[in-house]
Amino acid sequence: MTAPADVPQPATEPAEKAKAVAQTNTLVSKLWNYCNVLRDNGMSTIEYVEQLSYLLFLKMVDEIQSDPWGGQDMSGIVPAEYNWQSLVGKRGVELEKHYTDTLEHLGRHPKTTIGTIFDGAQNRITKPALLEKLVVELIGREEWTLQGADLKGDAYEGLLNKGASDTKTGAGQYFTPRALIDAMVDVTQPGPDDTVTDPACGTGGFLIAAHSYIRDHHMKKMSLDERMAYDSGRKIWGNELVTGTARLAAMNMLLHGIGKSDGPSLISVGDALAEKPSGRHATLVLANPPFGRKSAITVIGQDGDVEKEDIQYDRDDFTATTTNKQLNFLQHIMSLTAVGGRAAVVLPDNVLFEGGAGEKVRRKLLDEFDLHTILRLPTGIFYAGGVKANVLFFDKKPPRADGKPHTIETWIYDFRVGQHFTLKQRPLTRAHLDDFVAAYRVGEPRSSRVESEDDNGPFRKFSYEDLIARDKVNLDITWMKDPALDDADSGLAPEVIAEEIVRDLQAALNEFTAIARSLGAEVDVPEAEIE
Repeated sequence: MTAPADVPQPATEPAEKAKAVAQTNTLVSKLWNYCNVLRDNGMSTIEYVEQLSYLLFLKMVDEIQSDPWGGQDMSGIVPAEYNWQSLVGKRGVELEKHYTDTLEHLGRHPKTTIGTIFDGAQNRITKPALLEKLVVELIGREEWTLQGADLKGDAYEGLLNKGASDTKTGAGQYFTPRALIDAMVDVTQPGPDDTVTDPACGTGGFLIAAHSYIRDHHMKKMSLDERMAYDSGRKIWGNELVTGTARLAAMNMLLHGIGKSDGPSLISVGDALAEKPSGRHATLVLANPPFGRKSAITVIGQDGDVEKEDIQYDRDDFTATTTNKQLNFLQHIMSLTAVGGRAAVVLPDNVLFEGGAGEKVRRKLLDEFDLHTILRLPTGIFYAGGVKANVLFFDKKPPRADGKPHTIETWIYDFRVGQHFTLKQRPLTRAHLDDFVAAYRVGEPRSSRVESEDDNGPFRKFSYEDLIARDKVNLDITWMKDPALDDADSGLAPEVIAEEIVRDLQAALNEFTAIARSLGAEVDVPEAEIE
């Protein structure tokens, strides 16, 4: 008997899974070794991944065209004078010049995947000998199209993960821990009828995970047209502000088998907050908007207030005027979500407690949406130092005739108290979130949820009346006591304790800064870097 589509299928056999992981790690190690060579040339990790993206794309196009079992003419995508073979046939300074010309030419494909990948592309490899090594010894010796989408896609994502740890470039702000992404996708259960988007997609992690879930659980029952909808952008798309990051997202999705080289770009580039969604809404929004409070914009809200900045946005769909970037993204996502749709969004604590605009947005969220679940996240899982964040899960409902609020009760799962993670010594894994996923009761009515038996347990519910009565509708609620505070022999390594102290101090500073700004103080505190 075939398992229902909405029930997670059995995991891959351990031996096969271990083999796939080993293959991925081998490929990542090989690619990373060349990154070390290029870093000696003054190139950052992300710049290296960019250059690798260009060369991988050209090599795969060449492999598709020269396939003896049915090659396709790819000259319409990459003309012969700029293809992979044109690079292989050159050496030294001649290769360097031709590579620079190739990048410039291939950037002239607006609104296509190839256009997104090569838009504004520049050659960062200043030593011709190093470029030759990449072309001849690394990229040229592999048959990349023979690698499965999972292998080459996961290998590329592994490089992006390594790049995120390059704190000097700030690349970590575009990276959400894969374990958290997978848990969010597992409980929101993307399906073939969903349209999925991420308005701040970074390198595309949420979009790829959602597509992977649909492929694993539904693809066999989907029609050809339903499958092709993912390549055309009708079913899945993202937006990214930074051109360089957008190219990584486009390449990441392409390597995972999403989209086509000469097809429409699934990643748009620009400021998602610039205008309200026009005729295109998504039934599932997954997002982790970039950290950092202040947005260099002006928003005119329904309250008529105006904040004067360099750029002015007239968003009549916004309830509140604010320069708080995360509050603006939350309001944008509330508009972007289709009626009957749902959203899961990572947001910092200040969104839950900040007064003024924050209170207005929270009231609207509770009244006009069903804010049914909040997951409180621990520190130590993001590359940005001292960040205390949450995942808000909410559904968008049609207006009620009786005017009553849509939120009846909100369940809060505290995964923060008593949890100790670091990026290196104890990174977050998907298994750490198993208890949350089990408590969420995926696919079951929320009436089946059960509060923790222990008063100090992690899962509790709060009624709408309880929440709306709180001062400034403060949703930053905690009730648990950290056992490590009473246990001097908690077993935590001294370096872990020291790192947590630094993170807690930075988080406290961030919160005090938010309070000061809400009171009108001009405070400019740079975020600390914790390596």
